[in-house]
Amino acid sequence: MVVLLLGLTRFGLAYASVLPQFQSVPGGVAVVNLAVQEQPLGLYNNQRVMIIGAPGNWQAIIGLPLAARPGTHKLTVKFENSSSVYDFDVAAKQYLESHITITDERKVTPLPMDMGRINRETRLIQAAKATWSEKPDPSLLLTRPVAGVYSSAYGLRRFFNEQPRNPHSGLDIAAPEGTPVKAAGPGKVVMTGEYFFNGNTIFIDHGQGLLTMYCHLRKIAVQPGQDIAVGQIIGAVGQTGRVTAAHLHWSVILNGTMVDPELFIASGLAQQ
Repeated sequence: MVVLLLGLTRFGLAYASVLPQFQSVPGGVAVVNLAVQEQPLGLYNNQRVMIIGAPGNWQAIIGLPLAARPGTHKLTVKFENSSSVYDFDVAAKQYLESHITITDERKVTPLPMDMGRINRETRLIQAAKATWSEKPDPSLLLTRPVAGVYSSAYGLRRFFNEQPRNPHSGLDIAAPEGTPVKAAGPGKVVMTGEYFFNGNTIFIDHGQGLLTMYCHLRKIAVQPGQDIAVGQIIGAVGQTGRVTAAHLHWSVILNGTMVDPELFIASGLAQQ
């Protein structure tokens, strides 16, 4: 079954307040229409995906990894007594390169003694990213979490001290150290910690596999399990972890995948 996507535009009138835009490209968000009465369970790459809408007009909101290959992808939808496979297309997108000089060579090539810590933290972070909480109508409009200048875009192919590393999985916002960082949407804190690369970090769960991550903080002002309102101060800009200057690294996670945060910033709601 082939499902027609809506294109690189806003949703129709019924969902205009839900998601500002989507792009079915690596690092983007695909939307698949499901004209069925029963709300199904959706799976993409063995990860559960968000399903929103109403009987007869459900939509699967799918986060696409940066490593996604252009071409036809498959969404499996499961009902109580049956299942179906929906095909959708992913277009190609080329991201720019970024060459960064890190003075702390250990943050580029960790010592053997660092690897145990890094591996433990990676498992914790992957578990946080896989968080799923049932929420019938999660808000997909997010506000920019800190006032500042975008200093590093999502998806950049990064070279640290001319050594290739993973692409940039979030949006960097430069701001003076100590600038308040605010929750981009309502939710619950699922994990906080201080990590080798990410520094002081907060994960907030917004429901149905949508999370936001805030890294390199100078301080953390919330605790795991705490309910958070949109715009609530959760910490302050810092330069902990692997950084070259004070900034917030902000990531948006959808079905366990880091996607482009700018797709979720509602026009007129971003902080100035």
